[in-house]
Amino acid sequence: MRVHVKHGLVLLPVWLATAGWLRAQPGGESTYGFLNLTPSPQAAALGGKPNAIPDESPAAAFYNPALLDSASDNYFALNYVHYFADINFGYAAYAHSYGHHHFAAGVHYVNYGRFTEADMTGAITGSFTAAEYAFNLTYSHPLPWLDGALTAGVNLKPLLSVFERYSSVGLLADAGFTYRHPGRLFLAALVVRNMGAQLTTYADNGREKVPFEIQLGFSHRLQYAPFRFSLVAQHLESRLGGGILPKGEKEKTGVGLYADEAMRHLILGIECFPFKGLILRGGYNYHRRQEMKVLSYTGTTGFSWGVGIRISRFHIDYARSRWHLAGSSNHFAVNIDLSR
Repeated sequence: MRVHVKHGLVLLPVWLATAGWLRAQPGGESTYGFLNLTPSPQAAALGGKPNAIPDESPAAAFYNPALLDSASDNYFALNYVHYFADINFGYAAYAHSYGHHHFAAGVHYVNYGRFTEADMTGAITGSFTAAEYAFNLTYSHPLPWLDGALTAGVNLKPLLSVFERYSSVGLLADAGFTYRHPGRLFLAALVVRNMGAQLTTYADNGREKVPFEIQLGFSHRLQYAPFRFSLVAQHLESRLGGGILPKGEKEKTGVGLYADEAMRHLILGIECFPFKGLILRGGYNYHRRQEMKVLSYTGTTGFSWGVGIRISRFHIDYARSRWHLAGSSNHFAVNIDLSR
């Protein structure tokens, strides 16, 4: 028997990256939890899952393939996140359009770092690495109804997951639909994420569940003020409340119980455009706050913020997302318009 140790933390890196919340989190009940990580600074700043925010970056299609359009033509996106416990992850993608047919290819990865391998006596026997990859092949096209206001998109995701000598291959897909008001100030989205299954398993114990999710999203940009508001309804296929309560917290009942369950499904975001070339962002994820808070001092857990700067062909974004009092994640991205 072998024991794997890194800085005395055996399970913490994988737990942080694939679970994300302490209890009642659907992602903790499935494999390939890294698919729920948020590589884009724009998405992180807006609470984690904005699926109705139009953007020229190919990374927008990561959250909703129907957002891919001609604005992303010939753009290259590079996203990087310095996470917890030496974990790093990111997303790189390129988009190209042929008329009304829009394509993108990208790779989503997470690197858990290098681990020390030891036997039961503590003798070092070597080292190993752990990483997961999802290759994203995206296509979108306007539908012939409502004067082209409807767009459909699909994202095919072959996956490879490797933990030391254990590996798994999967094939998943996302489907998205958007409706853009002719004035382009309002956008609604429906997204079904992570449909599919494991093709090969880590061990001979049967296939595990994948992080399937259904989402709705809305955004509206004010016509006479420099603001855009967004709302995402996440995990419509399941409940998010319940589970083991943090020590000292009382069980909610009646109206409070239903209000808590409803709020756990909602993620709020706001963008401000004070002048051309600058975007300020903020978000609030109630579910994350409830799952990761410390009752004695909740602080800014569940809140996030970010900034975007547009300089010629380069679009640079940064975001900071507060997961817990113990730490936050930092998100960086560079988007380059290769057509200039």
